[in-house]
Amino acid sequence: MAVPKKKSSRSRRNMRRYSAAYKLDPISETTCAFTHTPVRSHTVSIKAIKEGLFEARKKTKSKAATAQA
Repeated sequence: MAVPKKKSSRSRRNMRRYSAAYKLDPISETTCAFTHTPVRSHTVSIKAIKEGLFEARKKTKSKAATAQA
């Protein structure tokens, strides 16, 4: 296992941690297709689910399972 030869200072450690976090992309927002409220991408607003505007897709059997039966 790799072991550092010398202790890295708090300043260097924090600079490394800050630079890694600073490079992350900001959270992108879109609008819900049903209620037109801002939500994170690839999500539906809770209001749409509660009001029954959105229904989750039903699970279907795979083609391999139906071919065997």
